[in-house]
Amino acid sequence: MITGFLLRALDRRISIAIGIILAIAVLVPASNLLLPADSAFRIPTYIMSMLGKYLAYALLALALDLVWGYCGILSLGHAAFFALGGYAMGMYLMRQIGTRGVYGHPVLPDFMVFLNWKELPWFWHGFDMFWFAALMVLVVPGLLAFVFGWFAFRSRVNGVYLSIITQAMTYALLLAFFRNDMGFGGNNGLTDFKDILGYSVQADGTRAVLFAMTAVMLALSLLIASGIVNSKFGKVLVGVRDAESRVRFLGFRVENIKLFTFVVSAMMAGIAGALFVPQVGIINPGEFSPANSIEVVVWTAVGGRGTLIGPIIGAVLVNGGKSYFTGAFPEFWLFALGGLFIAVTLFFPKGIVGTVQHYLAGRREKRVASAAREAGNDSAVAQQAAE
Repeated sequence: MITGFLLRALDRRISIAIGIILAIAVLVPASNLLLPADSAFRIPTYIMSMLGKYLAYALLALALDLVWGYCGILSLGHAAFFALGGYAMGMYLMRQIGTRGVYGHPVLPDFMVFLNWKELPWFWHGFDMFWFAALMVLVVPGLLAFVFGWFAFRSRVNGVYLSIITQAMTYALLLAFFRNDMGFGGNNGLTDFKDILGYSVQADGTRAVLFAMTAVMLALSLLIASGIVNSKFGKVLVGVRDAESRVRFLGFRVENIKLFTFVVSAMMAGIAGALFVPQVGIINPGEFSPANSIEVVVWTAVGGRGTLIGPIIGAVLVNGGKSYFTGAFPEFWLFALGGLFIAVTLFFPKGIVGTVQHYLAGRREKRVASAAREAGNDSAVAQQAAE
């Protein structure tokens, strides 16, 4: 069963992409840790952390592509799943601070001491253990997606209406997490992290491992997503995207298909958030912003939705451009982002990878047609010679 899954998942394009990602997972940390500081080939720690953030975003875009590109669900709420995974990891990191906080309390995080909390809230218990936090990274986003999807898909909410309510869900969580009495740090969020699994989060070695883990999880998620879309289930998934009523008429439980895909996608987004937080050093309610979900849609569209590889490329390119523009021309970044999305929609609706695939497919068809014509001409000449 596992062998069949891998054979379906590892087609030529996906195998090359996974190989490149795994090579990056080794080469970038090796460059940072092994080369001398004055080497032209050494990647500085801050650049490595920035690239790690891009890879976390790429994993988030891949998660969205699974539901939007292959199931037709345009979710504007994936920032919520990303942020919930980030908060789960942030809670673990806060519990590791202990007496090294500003107020020196052995149990309560600094913001709770400042707000006169007397005891640790019940939902913070267990986050002093890494395995529990890692489990919550999957369970919390997955459970929210399951409850939301259960009601939405069984009510047959589709199209723009589904997009609106996913965005409303994200905005509601944004407002809730801004409240100080929620117990998640209010508008300041969670920060001032010290250790992860006993290692300093500021150490070069720790940041190198975090980068490598992000790349490995991206490769693993790409493998899983490819296995899903290239399976028989994936064919039904595309059928739901293109002709939902026909798939329903054939006897498939469309709501269950959507629900499964939505939950898997939410868990992938949660993993992305958990890998993002220790590398940037903070998680706050701003990550729930609906604008963040819209940006993920832009990354996916630019790279090419329905391609798996495209959203990864789109996330890295757009965020690389964002880092440049916000430094060189900060007042023009939003105009550049909006213009990029409009240009892609008008001139490259298939995105970067989709456009390249369409071009290569056209060339293959022309070669096949040319070969068929030549074979036909040769056959006609041979027939005339025989006559």
